[in-house]
Formats: sequence, C-alpha cells, structure tokens
Amino acid sequence: MYISDLALSDFRSYDELVLALEPGPTALIGPNGQGKTNLVEAVAYLSTLSSHRAGADTALVRRAPPGEPQPGGAVVRAKVVHGERPSVLEIEIIAGRANRARLNRAAVRPRDLLGILRTVVFAPEDLALVREEPGVRRRFLDDLAVTLRPSLAGVRAEHDKILSQRSSLLKSARAARRSGGVPASMISSLEVWDAQLAAAAARLMAARTDVVARLRPWVAASYERVSRGQSAARLAYRSSLLLHEGRPEPGPGDEAAASHAQDIETELADVASTAARLETAMSELRGREIERGTNLVGAHRDDLVLHLGDLPAKGFASHGEQWSLALALRLASYEMLRHDVDAYGGDGEPVLLLDDVFSSLDDARRRALARLVAGAQQALVTAASEHDVPEELAGARWRVDGSELSREPGAEP
Repeated sequence: MYISDLALSDFRSYDELVLALEPGPTALIGPNGQGKTNLVEAVAYLSTLSSHRAGADTALVRRAPPGEPQPGGAVVRAKVVHGERPSVLEIEIIAGRANRARLNRAAVRPRDLLGILRTVVFAPEDLALVREEPGVRRRFLDDLAVTLRPSLAGVRAEHDKILSQRSSLLKSARAARRSGGVPASMISSLEVWDAQLAAAAARLMAARTDVVARLRPWVAASYERVSRGQSAARLAYRSSLLLHEGRPEPGPGDEAAASHAQDIETELADVASTAARLETAMSELRGREIERGTNLVGAHRDDLVLHLGDLPAKGFASHGEQWSLALALRLASYEMLRHDVDAYGGDGEPVLLLDDVFSSLDDARRRALARLVAGAQQALVTAASEHDVPEELAGARWRVDGSELSREPGAEP
C-alpha cells in the first residue's frame, strides 16, 4: 500500500497543505522546527488514531498567531492505494469533543479507519522501547495487535475504562477501611468489576502473546542483520498473573527458556482459562489491593522482556546495542505486517515513516537500515540535511521551510 495524496488543515504548524506522493522513497529535508516531523505524525495519526509525540489530541490542532481566531480542530485526509483500489481516509480532530471520521466520504466511527492504512514509525524516541518502563513496551505490543486485528481497539479501550473505574473503587475502599470498614456492597461491586476486567484483560493478553510469537523470528533475524551478528536478540512475555501464581520469570535464551516462553504464550491464548485465573488472583489479592488502592494483577502490569545473549537489554546493553535492538523491533514489525496474509485487500505492507532516525546512527547501522528498507513500497524520510539520507533511499525530495514544501529539481519521480 502507499499514500498517493495527503491533505492537512490546521494540523500542528500547517494551515493548509495538499501534497502528492509517489510509491518508493520520499525525503523531506529541512532544518529542525520547520514541520517535517509534523507531516510524518499526521500520517501516523491517520493510521493509529494516536500520536507518537503527544499524549493529548489537543496538541495536534494548530495554534493561531496572536490576534487570530483559534481553529476549532484539525483535519487529516489521505488517499491510500491498495493494489488498484484506493480508499480516502479522513479524521477530524476536534478540540474538547469526540473526533469525527470519514471513509470514502461516508461518515464512520474513527476506529473503523484502523487497519486500512498501516504504518511503522522509526524515530529517535524508539530507544525508549529498550530503556524505559514497561508501559512503553505494552503500548508497542497493543499498537501492533490493533494493526493486525482492528477490532481489538474496542477491547483495548474497554479494558482501560474498566481498569480506571476499578482503580477508583479500590481507592474508595481504602478510604472506607481507614474510616472503620469496607461495606459489603463495595466488596460486591469489586467482584463485578473483577469479572469485567478479567475478561477484557484476558483478550488483550492473548492478543499480545500472539504478537510476541509472530515477532520473535523477525526480531532475531533483524537484530542479526543490523548488529552484524554481535549477539542474539530474544523476547518473551512477562505476565503478572503467572508471577502471582509462582511461575518463574522469563529467562534468556537456551532451548528450555524458549520452550518455556512458548508454553506461556499457549497458556495465555486460552482466553476463558486466563480470565478465570485472573478473577482468582484478584480475589486472593483483594486485601492488598484495597490497602494500596490500586490494581495489582493483569494486562496493565505485564511487560515485554528483551534479552541480548544471556543478559537483559535494559541496564546491560551498550548505547549501540540498544539502538540495534530498537531498530530490530521496528524492522520486525514491518516484516510481520508485510507478511500478514489477512491484511486489508491482501496488501499488508505498511508505509515506512523514518523520522530523523539516520542522523542518530553510526555509519554501519545507517547502511544496514537503509539496505533493509530500500525495497519498501513507500517510505517517507525526514532529515535535516541531504547528507543524512542514504543513497539507497534516493527518490523524490522535498525541501521543507516554515511548513512550506517545494520539490527539489532533479529529484527522481
């Protein structure tokens, strides 16, 4: 798939923009702060309905200069081509209200756009996948799960809503205990929320472990190519449920550990069994959860464990190894989606978005990444300088200056 046309209205730094794009690589070149990343972000938002840079949608609406009225929202529109079949996607981001969406000019729910345009974003922030806390890696897995199976967006939203409501009830129960005792009605309400949270969490955990199983061979192969075989990259799903049940932590990579990781994935694929076990765990943890006023077991406490050789990547890998692993995770995502036979229209290959990533890499990793993505059906590359765009990604080139775009003469069509 590829994007043939992109239009923005009041998105970030762009008042109005209409841009024609072609298959193959397109480079967006200009100094920092000129609007390159905003273009990449708009495409990614249309794909996932979330930003890899901002936590709140209101940040995506253009801020008017002093003395001018503030726009009430932003619009991102794109024509996406799958084979011979184009689809026109549109999302209207409305400040302080629910967003609106259109597909081929017909009004739809925003989540109905998911899965039509697939993207994989490479950005300097990718180091957080290795360095930061589990929430970053959970989001990585959840985003991929929704890309593979868009219906999971509803499960994800339902899980987060139930988790928040149950957390509020636990805080109320903690306050009641400190004031003399937790009423029976509150315990009964908690049991109802237990069942609902367990059901949603079990579906999310099954989806995540499916993604981990699909990613595993691609991560190993991608890391070997990016790092030139320095060590082996391995990943496993760490479940708070299994840890509560006394099961061992996922370990590094001998055959027994690999078999153990696959056993965990098989177990958690049984949604009904996992939901029942989660309910039991919540019941067993009831006193501690009320005492602390927080949810102690479930999908929101899980993690994606990353190992290089026999050591955990977080805390032990060098800066270069962390970059190689982060790139391997993104490359593996690309390969996994590209080979997904159930994709929309049979075309699973995502649009690659490489946001100022080459300037952060040494020469060896630059060349390795460029060779691996050079054959992509479409790749949008941002860079501060032409020298930061590898020769393997020669193609159309646009100069970006103050959110104005101009085609560079002599660039390949």
